[in-house]
Amino acid sequence: MSKQQRLPDQRPVRCAIYTRKSSEEGLEQDFNSLDAQRAAAEAYIQSQKQEGWQCLRRHYDDGGFTGANMDRPALKNLLADIAQGQVDCVLVYKVDRLSRSLLDFARIIETFEKHRVAFVSVTQQFNTATSMGRLVLNVLLSFAQFEREIISERTRDKIAAARRKGKWVGGQPILGYDVDARGPRLVVNEEEAVRVRAIFALYLERQGLTGVVQELALRGWRNKRWQTRKGHERGGKPFSKTSLHHLLTNVLYAGKIPYKKEVHEGEQAAIVEPQTWQQVQDLLRRQDPAKGSTGRLPSVALLKGILHCRPCGCAMTPTQSCKNGSKRYRYYVCLNALKHGPQACPARSVAAAVIEEFVVERIGEFAREALPAWETLTAEEQAGWVQRLVQRVDYDGAAGKVAIAFHTASPWRRTGRRTQERRNGDEQAHDHRVRPERSPGSEGKTQAR
Repeated sequence: MSKQQRLPDQRPVRCAIYTRKSSEEGLEQDFNSLDAQRAAAEAYIQSQKQEGWQCLRRHYDDGGFTGANMDRPALKNLLADIAQGQVDCVLVYKVDRLSRSLLDFARIIETFEKHRVAFVSVTQQFNTATSMGRLVLNVLLSFAQFEREIISERTRDKIAAARRKGKWVGGQPILGYDVDARGPRLVVNEEEAVRVRAIFALYLERQGLTGVVQELALRGWRNKRWQTRKGHERGGKPFSKTSLHHLLTNVLYAGKIPYKKEVHEGEQAAIVEPQTWQQVQDLLRRQDPAKGSTGRLPSVALLKGILHCRPCGCAMTPTQSCKNGSKRYRYYVCLNALKHGPQACPARSVAAAVIEEFVVERIGEFAREALPAWETLTAEEQAGWVQRLVQRVDYDGAAGKVAIAFHTASPWRRTGRRTQERRNGDEQAHDHRVRPERSPGSEGKTQAR
């Protein structure tokens, strides 16, 4: 057991016990691994009672958390209490319970030394007050990290071997299959399988994700709803274009098992006929412009991250379409419309060139002196200037309005929120000749008609 420097007798030694277990298996037992670790540490503290050691009542238990990183709630609470001066000594059952990473362990020990907190490993003998003790500690931790890496490699090899044999080794359940209670195996849920086949047939009929999503919403069909081991309900959300695409491209429905870029014959029964499966995949590839083109042209979206759809409140993401295999058109599309179809949003989309040009013009009017020559800037530099100057852009396609909110700390040194609005009946016929004018009774706002 560790030998510690005796702290002054005039005050007690407040001891905190930290316990950890990597997996949640067995934690539901009345006396689990965390309890065993704490009992051993409490016994050690009792043996040092004559030295003034006292066990703190607060528990620092991380059940089901890996030691490969410091993202653990109990460890964070422990470090916070140490920073507040509430702990004098930290006890663990073994060094690897505190951390299995050399870098993280060095940071934790640095925190301990900064606040003069002693560290004790109940089952390992070392003294951090000497150079030899610190060497022993680093050697022990090196073996702990080595052991963690070996376990990870063995686990990856086991998963790879199981996948290549067609076994399902875990993951989120999918529509059409249930997890067999007797082991990690997928069994067909006949009621859900009928819906899966209908979805594949519906896609071949509509030949588009948007139409299928709309039809599924009308039918009230949702994604797989399942329950975790702890009894929490998961899934059951309406279909979006993304989740529908994942369903249509999931090789499990064809009786296969994926592993990285490999596909192997699976043990589970296929839900979709091979011919139907192949027809859907061919149609998806033909409708994907990114896969059908020779390459993606580099482009910079000036309003990425700051453009929002006013009716929906959602962000508008940059996208592009290809015509005749060469000419590309850039747009900003509302995420709500992108996921659930154009009927879900009145704004839908706006041509990128039109709205970007309008925003740049308004920036030039308010920050002409602060901006360098816009034409001399690269696309990346222009995007950087827009992000620094503009806080948010709201687009209302139904009303034909654009609202721009600048950052309060703007280069033109005016405080308050500035908003520029414009009415425009036709976005494609953008009128560059309109001039902003003050709206009556609105301080700090301008409106262009």
